[in-house]
Amino acid sequence: MASRSRVIGAVSALVIFSAGPALSREPLSDAQIRQAIIQDSIARYQATGHPCPCPYNLARNGSRCGGRSGYSRLGGAEPFCFPQDVSEGMVADWRRAHP
Repeated sequence: MASRSRVIGAVSALVIFSAGPALSREPLSDAQIRQAIIQDSIARYQATGHPCPCPYNLARNGSRCGGRSGYSRLGGAEPFCFPQDVSEGMVADWRRAHP
C-alpha cells in the first residue's frame, strides 16, 4: 500500500510541476510570432514537393537555393522567408488565432 501511495504522489508531483510552466507562459514576442509564421510558410511550400522556398535553404544536391528559390522567382508561390515579409497585421491575426 505504501508503494502505491508513493506512485500516486510522484505522478501528482509530476503533473503539478509540468503544468506550472504552461500556466505561467509568457506571451510570445512579435519576433517569435514572425518566426513561427515563416516556419509555417516554409513547411507549406515544401509540402508541395518543392525543395527551395527561400534563398538561404539548401537544394536537394546540397547547394544553396539562391535565385532558384520560390521567394526569388517572379510569380507563383511567395513563401515568407524573412521577418520583414511578415506584416504587423499578420502578427495580429496570428495572435487572435492562437490565444
